[in-house]
Amino acid sequence: MLRKIKNNVDWVGKIDWELKEFHGADYSVTKGSSQNAYLIREEKTILVDTVWAPHAEEFITNLKKEIDLKDIDAIIINHGEIDHSGALPLLMEEIPETPIYCTANAVKSLTGHYHHPEWNYQVVKTGDTLDVGNGKQLIFVEMRMLHWPDSMACYLTGDNILFSNDAFGQHFAVEELFNDKADACDLWKQAMKYYANILNPFSPLVKKKIDEVVSLNLPIDIIATSHGVIWRDNPLQIVQKYAEWAQDYQEDQVTVLYDSMWNSTQMMANEIAAQIGRLSPDTRVKVFNIAKTDKNDLMTEVFRSKAIAVGSPTVGNSILSSVAGVLHFASELKFKGKKAAVFGSYGWSGEGNKELREILTKAGFDVVAPEMRINWKPKAEDLTGAEDIAKALLAQ
Repeated sequence: MLRKIKNNVDWVGKIDWELKEFHGADYSVTKGSSQNAYLIREEKTILVDTVWAPHAEEFITNLKKEIDLKDIDAIIINHGEIDHSGALPLLMEEIPETPIYCTANAVKSLTGHYHHPEWNYQVVKTGDTLDVGNGKQLIFVEMRMLHWPDSMACYLTGDNILFSNDAFGQHFAVEELFNDKADACDLWKQAMKYYANILNPFSPLVKKKIDEVVSLNLPIDIIATSHGVIWRDNPLQIVQKYAEWAQDYQEDQVTVLYDSMWNSTQMMANEIAAQIGRLSPDTRVKVFNIAKTDKNDLMTEVFRSKAIAVGSPTVGNSILSSVAGVLHFASELKFKGKKAAVFGSYGWSGEGNKELREILTKAGFDVVAPEMRINWKPKAEDLTGAEDIAKALLAQ
Protein backbone atom coordinates (compact mmCIF):
# COMPACT_ATOMS: atom_id res chain seq x y z
CA MET A 1 0.00 0.00 0.00
CA LEU A 2 1.34 3.40 -1.01
CA ARG A 3 1.74 5.97 1.77
CA LYS A 4 2.24 9.58 0.75
CA ILE A 5 5.53 11.16 1.88
CA LYS A 6 5.56 14.34 -0.19
CA ASN A 7 4.28 15.28 -3.63
CA ASN A 8 5.23 12.42 -5.96
CA VAL A 9 7.15 10.43 -3.35
CA ASP A 10 5.47 7.48 -1.62
CA TRP A 11 6.48 4.94 1.02
CA VAL A 12 6.23 1.35 -0.22
CA GLY A 13 7.91 -0.52 2.65
CA LYS A 14 6.96 -3.02 5.33
CA ILE A 15 6.08 -2.42 8.98
CA ASP A 16 7.02 -5.52 10.94
CA TRP A 17 5.35 -5.55 14.36
CA GLU A 18 6.48 -9.10 15.15
CA LEU A 19 10.22 -8.69 14.60
CA LYS A 20 12.11 -9.64 17.78
CA GLU A 21 15.75 -9.76 16.73
CA PHE A 22 18.02 -8.43 14.03
CA HIS A 23 21.49 -9.07 12.62
CA GLY A 24 20.87 -12.73 13.33
CA ALA A 25 20.16 -12.63 17.05
CA ASP A 26 22.73 -9.91 17.78
CA TYR A 27 20.29 -7.00 18.18
CA SER A 28 17.12 -7.22 20.26
CA VAL A 29 13.94 -5.62 18.89
CA THR A 30 11.25 -4.76 21.44
CA LYS A 31 9.03 -2.30 19.59
CA GLY A 32 8.91 -3.86 16.13
CA SER A 33 10.64 -2.28 13.15
CA SER A 34 10.15 -1.34 9.53
CA GLN A 35 11.94 -1.69 6.25
CA ASN A 36 11.32 1.57 4.45
CA ALA A 37 11.39 1.70 0.67
CA TYR A 38 10.27 4.63 -1.47
CA LEU A 39 8.79 5.21 -4.91
CA ILE A 40 9.52 8.45 -6.77
CA ARG A 41 7.22 9.17 -9.72
CA GLU A 42 8.27 12.17 -11.75
CA GLU A 43 8.97 11.90 -15.49
CA LYS A 44 10.98 8.87 -14.45
CA THR A 45 9.87 6.28 -11.91
CA ILE A 46 12.56 5.47 -9.35
CA LEU A 47 12.46 2.82 -6.62
CA VAL A 48 14.66 3.61 -3.61
CA ASP A 49 15.62 0.39 -1.81
CA THR A 50 13.46 -2.69 -1.23
CA VAL A 51 12.59 -4.81 1.83
CA TRP A 52 13.91 -7.86 3.66
CA ALA A 53 13.72 -11.19 1.83
CA PRO A 54 10.92 -12.71 4.00
CA HIS A 55 8.64 -9.90 2.82
CA ALA A 56 9.76 -9.90 -0.82
CA GLU A 57 6.67 -11.52 -2.35
CA GLU A 58 4.33 -9.24 -0.41
CA PHE A 59 6.42 -6.24 -1.49
CA ILE A 60 6.30 -7.17 -5.18
CA THR A 61 2.56 -7.98 -5.05
CA ASN A 62 1.76 -4.63 -3.44
CA LEU A 63 3.97 -2.76 -5.88
CA LYS A 64 2.22 -4.39 -8.84
CA LYS A 65 -1.12 -3.10 -7.54
CA GLU A 66 0.14 0.46 -7.90
CA ILE A 67 2.40 0.46 -10.97
CA ASP A 68 3.49 -1.65 -13.90
CA LEU A 69 6.93 -2.87 -12.81
CA LYS A 70 8.19 -2.26 -16.34
CA ASP A 71 7.62 1.45 -15.71
CA ILE A 72 10.44 1.48 -13.15
CA ASP A 73 13.30 3.35 -14.82
CA ALA A 74 15.90 2.80 -12.11
CA ILE A 75 16.43 1.14 -8.74
CA ILE A 76 18.52 2.83 -6.06
CA ILE A 77 20.20 0.46 -3.61
CA ASN A 78 21.70 2.62 -0.90
CA HIS A 79 23.12 -0.37 0.98
CA GLY A 80 23.47 -4.02 0.00
CA GLU A 81 22.53 -5.57 3.35
CA ILE A 82 19.68 -8.03 2.96
CA ASP A 83 17.13 -6.06 5.00
CA HIS A 84 17.31 -3.38 2.28
CA SER A 85 17.98 -5.43 -0.85
CA GLY A 86 16.17 -8.67 -0.02
CA ALA A 87 13.40 -8.26 -2.61
CA LEU A 88 15.85 -7.40 -5.37
CA PRO A 89 16.27 -10.94 -6.82
CA LEU A 90 12.50 -11.38 -7.16
CA LEU A 91 12.14 -7.90 -8.61
CA MET A 92 14.93 -8.45 -11.13
CA GLU A 93 13.23 -11.61 -12.38
CA GLU A 94 10.44 -9.29 -13.55
CA ILE A 95 12.58 -6.42 -14.87
CA PRO A 96 16.07 -7.87 -15.44
CA GLU A 97 17.50 -4.98 -17.47
CA THR A 98 16.59 -2.21 -15.04
CA PRO A 99 19.67 -0.21 -13.96
CA ILE A 100 20.69 -0.48 -10.30
CA TYR A 101 22.41 2.63 -8.96
CA CYS A 102 24.78 1.90 -6.09
CA THR A 103 28.36 2.33 -4.90
CA ALA A 104 31.24 0.23 -6.17
CA ASN A 105 31.33 -1.58 -2.83
CA ALA A 106 27.61 -2.28 -3.09
CA VAL A 107 28.23 -4.13 -6.36
CA LYS A 108 30.54 -6.40 -4.37
CA SER A 109 28.01 -6.98 -1.58
CA LEU A 110 25.03 -7.47 -3.90
CA THR A 111 26.99 -9.89 -6.08
CA GLY A 112 28.22 -11.67 -2.99
CA HIS A 113 24.73 -12.06 -1.57
CA TYR A 114 22.80 -12.91 -4.74
CA HIS A 115 25.40 -14.10 -7.30
CA HIS A 116 24.10 -12.01 -10.19
CA PRO A 117 27.10 -10.22 -11.68
CA GLU A 118 25.11 -9.70 -14.89
CA TRP A 119 22.69 -7.20 -13.34
CA ASN A 120 22.85 -3.71 -14.82
CA TYR A 121 24.89 -1.98 -12.12
CA GLN A 122 25.46 1.76 -12.43
CA VAL A 123 28.24 2.75 -10.04
CA VAL A 124 27.94 6.19 -8.44
CA LYS A 125 30.02 8.25 -6.03
CA THR A 126 29.49 11.43 -4.01
CA GLY A 127 28.28 14.28 -6.19
CA ASP A 128 26.97 12.13 -9.05
CA THR A 129 23.39 12.83 -10.07
CA LEU A 130 20.43 11.15 -11.73
CA ASP A 131 17.86 13.27 -13.55
CA VAL A 132 14.35 12.15 -12.59
CA GLY A 133 12.50 14.76 -14.63
CA ASN A 134 10.36 17.81 -13.89
CA GLY A 135 13.53 19.71 -12.99
CA LYS A 136 14.47 17.34 -10.16
CA GLN A 137 17.59 15.29 -9.57
CA LEU A 138 18.83 12.66 -7.19
CA ILE A 139 22.24 13.58 -5.76
CA PHE A 140 24.28 10.67 -4.39
CA VAL A 141 26.37 10.90 -1.23
CA GLU A 142 28.61 8.02 -0.17
CA MET A 143 28.16 7.10 3.51
CA ARG A 144 31.08 4.70 3.83
CA MET A 145 31.05 2.77 7.14
CA LEU A 146 27.67 4.15 8.20
CA HIS A 147 27.51 1.34 8.78
CA TRP A 148 28.94 -0.77 5.89
CA PRO A 149 31.62 0.13 3.34
CA ASP A 150 28.94 0.09 0.63
CA SER A 151 26.50 2.54 2.24
CA MET A 152 25.29 5.72 0.60
CA ALA A 153 22.43 8.19 0.78
CA CYS A 154 20.66 10.12 -1.95
CA TYR A 155 18.97 13.50 -1.96
CA LEU A 156 15.97 14.50 -4.06
CA THR A 157 16.12 18.14 -5.14
CA GLY A 158 12.92 20.13 -5.33
CA ASP A 159 11.28 18.04 -2.62
CA ASN A 160 14.36 18.34 -0.37
CA ILE A 161 14.22 14.74 0.82
CA LEU A 162 17.32 12.94 2.09
CA PHE A 163 16.99 9.17 1.72
CA SER A 164 19.48 8.40 4.48
CA ASN A 165 19.39 4.60 4.59
CA ASP A 166 20.62 3.28 7.98
CA ALA A 167 21.76 6.67 9.26
CA PHE A 168 19.25 8.37 11.59
CA GLY A 169 17.05 5.26 11.86
CA GLN A 170 15.74 3.04 14.64
CA HIS A 171 14.30 -0.43 14.96
CA PHE A 172 10.88 0.92 15.85
CA ALA A 173 7.48 0.26 14.29
CA VAL A 174 5.32 3.34 13.78
CA GLU A 175 2.12 2.76 11.79
CA GLU A 176 1.78 6.50 11.15
CA LEU A 177 5.35 6.59 9.74
CA PHE A 178 6.37 10.09 10.84
CA ASN A 179 8.33 11.28 13.88
CA ASP A 180 5.65 13.77 14.95
CA LYS A 181 3.16 10.88 15.19
CA ALA A 182 5.43 8.60 17.25
CA ASP A 183 5.65 8.26 21.03
CA ALA A 184 8.59 10.60 21.68
CA CYS A 185 9.95 8.64 24.66
CA ASP A 186 9.99 5.39 22.72
CA LEU A 187 11.43 7.09 19.66
CA TRP A 188 14.44 8.61 21.39
CA LYS A 189 15.08 5.47 23.41
CA GLN A 190 15.16 3.37 20.25
CA ALA A 191 17.22 5.97 18.35
CA MET A 192 19.90 5.97 21.06
CA LYS A 193 19.90 2.17 21.28
CA TYR A 194 20.38 1.99 17.51
CA TYR A 195 23.27 4.45 17.58
CA ALA A 196 24.97 2.89 20.62
CA ASN A 197 24.83 -0.68 19.32
CA ILE A 198 25.36 -0.17 15.59
CA LEU A 199 26.92 3.19 14.77
CA ASN A 200 29.04 4.08 17.82
CA PRO A 201 32.15 2.30 16.49
CA PHE A 202 32.06 4.68 13.54
CA SER A 203 31.54 7.91 15.52
CA PRO A 204 34.61 9.68 14.05
CA LEU A 205 33.23 8.99 10.58
CA VAL A 206 29.73 10.10 11.63
CA LYS A 207 31.04 13.55 12.54
CA LYS A 208 32.99 13.88 9.29
CA LYS A 209 30.00 12.77 7.22
CA ILE A 210 27.64 15.19 8.99
CA ASP A 211 30.11 18.02 8.30
CA GLU A 212 30.28 16.92 4.66
CA VAL A 213 26.51 16.82 4.23
CA VAL A 214 26.11 20.22 5.94
CA SER A 215 28.78 21.69 3.64
CA LEU A 216 26.65 20.79 0.61
CA ASN A 217 24.16 23.45 1.74
CA LEU A 218 21.18 21.34 0.76
CA PRO A 219 17.86 22.27 2.37
CA ILE A 220 16.44 19.20 4.10
CA ASP A 221 12.69 19.08 4.67
CA ILE A 222 12.45 15.31 5.25
CA ILE A 223 14.90 12.60 6.27
CA ALA A 224 13.52 9.35 4.91
CA THR A 225 15.28 6.56 6.81
CA SER A 226 15.40 2.85 6.07
CA HIS A 227 14.18 1.81 9.53
CA GLY A 228 11.74 3.46 11.93
CA VAL A 229 10.30 6.95 11.64
CA ILE A 230 10.55 9.37 8.76
CA TRP A 231 11.73 12.71 10.14
CA ARG A 232 9.54 15.54 8.87
CA ASP A 233 9.02 17.65 12.01
CA ASN A 234 12.33 19.48 12.50
CA PRO A 235 14.25 16.72 10.70
CA LEU A 236 17.63 18.17 11.61
CA GLN A 237 17.02 17.36 15.28
CA ILE A 238 18.23 13.80 14.69
CA VAL A 239 21.28 15.13 12.82
CA GLN A 240 22.06 17.34 15.81
CA LYS A 241 21.69 14.34 18.13
CA TYR A 242 24.08 12.30 16.00
CA ALA A 243 26.60 15.13 16.17
CA GLU A 244 26.25 15.08 19.97
CA TRP A 245 26.39 11.29 20.26
CA ALA A 246 29.49 11.13 18.04
CA GLN A 247 31.52 13.22 20.50
CA ASP A 248 32.40 10.48 23.04
CA TYR A 249 28.92 10.90 24.50
CA GLN A 250 28.22 10.56 28.20
CA GLU A 251 25.73 11.71 30.82
CA ASP A 252 26.08 12.05 34.58
CA GLN A 253 25.47 8.33 35.01
CA VAL A 254 27.43 5.42 36.46
CA THR A 255 26.38 1.89 35.56
CA VAL A 256 27.29 -1.16 37.64
CA LEU A 257 27.39 -4.45 35.73
CA TYR A 258 27.94 -7.82 37.32
CA ASP A 259 27.16 -11.51 37.40
CA SER A 260 27.31 -13.59 40.54
CA MET A 261 27.30 -17.29 41.46
CA TRP A 262 26.39 -17.21 45.16
CA ASN A 263 25.51 -13.50 45.60
CA SER A 264 28.90 -12.39 46.97
CA THR A 265 29.71 -10.31 43.86
CA GLN A 266 26.11 -9.08 43.88
CA MET A 267 26.62 -7.71 47.42
CA MET A 268 29.67 -5.81 46.21
CA ALA A 269 27.78 -4.38 43.23
CA ASN A 270 24.99 -3.09 45.42
CA GLU A 271 27.44 -1.51 47.87
CA ILE A 272 29.32 0.29 45.08
CA ALA A 273 26.03 1.67 43.78
CA ALA A 274 25.03 2.78 47.27
CA GLN A 275 28.32 4.61 47.79
CA ILE A 276 28.08 6.40 44.42
CA GLY A 277 24.56 7.52 45.33
CA ARG A 278 25.71 8.71 48.75
CA LEU A 279 28.71 10.67 47.45
CA SER A 280 26.96 12.16 44.41
CA PRO A 281 23.16 12.30 44.86
CA ASP A 282 22.63 13.95 41.47
CA THR A 283 24.42 11.18 39.59
CA ARG A 284 22.13 8.58 38.07
CA VAL A 285 23.17 5.09 39.19
CA LYS A 286 21.98 1.88 37.54
CA VAL A 287 22.75 -1.72 38.49
CA PHE A 288 22.32 -4.69 36.14
CA ASN A 289 22.87 -8.40 36.43
CA ILE A 290 24.50 -9.15 33.09
CA ALA A 291 23.02 -12.63 32.86
CA LYS A 292 19.49 -11.31 33.32
CA THR A 293 19.60 -8.22 31.10
CA ASP A 294 19.50 -7.82 27.33
CA LYS A 295 23.01 -7.04 26.10
CA ASN A 296 21.88 -4.28 23.71
CA ASP A 297 20.09 -2.51 26.54
CA LEU A 298 23.24 -2.88 28.64
CA MET A 299 25.36 -1.29 25.92
CA THR A 300 22.91 1.58 25.62
CA GLU A 301 23.39 2.26 29.34
CA VAL A 302 27.16 2.02 28.98
CA PHE A 303 26.92 4.51 26.09
CA ARG A 304 25.08 6.94 28.39
CA SER A 305 27.51 6.49 31.29
CA LYS A 306 30.62 8.44 32.21
CA ALA A 307 31.85 5.44 34.17
CA ILE A 308 31.08 1.79 34.78
CA ALA A 309 31.98 -0.81 37.38
CA VAL A 310 32.18 -4.43 36.27
CA GLY A 311 32.18 -7.43 38.58
CA SER A 312 32.57 -11.18 38.27
CA PRO A 313 33.59 -13.96 40.60
CA THR A 314 36.68 -15.92 39.63
CA VAL A 315 35.69 -19.10 37.79
CA GLY A 316 38.19 -21.50 36.19
CA ASN A 317 41.02 -19.00 36.78
CA SER A 318 39.05 -16.44 34.79
CA ILE A 319 35.61 -14.71 34.78
CA LEU A 320 32.06 -15.85 34.11
CA SER A 321 31.30 -16.40 30.42
CA SER A 322 28.32 -14.04 30.65
CA VAL A 323 30.61 -11.20 31.68
CA ALA A 324 33.28 -12.11 29.12
CA GLY A 325 30.71 -12.10 26.31
CA VAL A 326 29.31 -8.69 27.17
CA LEU A 327 32.77 -7.18 27.53
CA HIS A 328 33.78 -8.61 24.15
CA PHE A 329 30.72 -6.91 22.65
CA ALA A 330 31.62 -3.66 24.44
CA SER A 331 35.10 -3.81 22.91
CA GLU A 332 33.52 -3.99 19.43
CA LEU A 333 31.58 -0.80 20.10
CA LYS A 334 34.75 1.23 20.81
CA PHE A 335 33.52 3.42 23.65
CA LYS A 336 35.80 6.37 24.42
CA GLY A 337 36.39 8.65 27.40
CA LYS A 338 34.78 6.40 30.03
CA LYS A 339 36.18 5.24 33.35
CA ALA A 340 35.83 1.70 34.67
CA ALA A 341 36.40 -0.14 37.94
CA VAL A 342 36.59 -3.87 38.62
CA PHE A 343 35.43 -6.03 41.50
CA GLY A 344 34.76 -9.64 42.31
CA SER A 345 34.79 -12.42 44.85
CA TYR A 346 36.82 -15.61 44.77
CA GLY A 347 37.26 -18.82 46.66
CA TRP A 348 40.64 -20.25 45.69
CA SER A 349 42.77 -18.39 43.18
CA GLY A 350 41.26 -14.95 42.50
CA GLU A 351 42.38 -14.07 38.93
CA GLY A 352 39.01 -12.50 38.00
CA ASN A 353 39.89 -8.87 38.71
CA LYS A 354 43.12 -9.10 36.72
CA GLU A 355 41.19 -10.53 33.78
CA LEU A 356 38.53 -7.79 34.00
CA ARG A 357 41.15 -5.08 34.17
CA GLU A 358 42.97 -6.38 31.10
CA ILE A 359 39.81 -6.72 29.01
CA LEU A 360 38.46 -3.28 29.94
CA THR A 361 41.80 -1.58 29.30
CA LYS A 362 42.07 -3.23 25.90
CA ALA A 363 38.49 -2.15 25.14
CA GLY A 364 39.44 1.50 25.66
CA PHE A 365 38.22 2.19 29.19
CA ASP A 366 40.29 4.16 31.69
CA VAL A 367 40.43 1.58 34.50
CA VAL A 368 40.88 3.18 37.92
CA ALA A 369 43.28 1.75 40.51
CA PRO A 370 40.89 1.02 43.42
CA GLU A 371 39.22 -2.38 43.21
CA MET A 372 37.36 -4.84 45.42
CA ARG A 373 38.71 -8.39 45.56
CA ILE A 374 37.09 -10.34 48.37
CA ASN A 375 37.68 -13.92 49.46
CA TRP A 376 34.44 -15.87 49.92
CA LYS A 377 31.35 -14.02 51.13
CA PRO A 378 31.95 -10.38 52.13
CA LYS A 379 31.62 -9.29 55.73
CA ALA A 380 30.55 -5.71 56.44
CA GLU A 381 34.13 -4.56 56.95
CA ASP A 382 35.15 -6.10 53.60
CA LEU A 383 32.81 -3.77 51.71
CA THR A 384 34.55 -0.54 52.75
CA GLY A 385 36.50 -0.60 49.49
CA ALA A 386 33.31 0.35 47.65
CA GLU A 387 33.76 3.95 48.77
CA ASP A 388 37.22 4.14 47.21
CA ILE A 389 35.86 2.81 43.92
CA ALA A 390 32.99 5.33 44.02
CA LYS A 391 35.36 8.23 44.66
CA ALA A 392 37.65 7.17 41.81
CA LEU A 393 34.79 6.81 39.33
CA LEU A 394 33.29 10.18 40.30
CA ALA A 395 36.57 12.12 40.30
CA GLN A 396 36.80 14.77 37.58
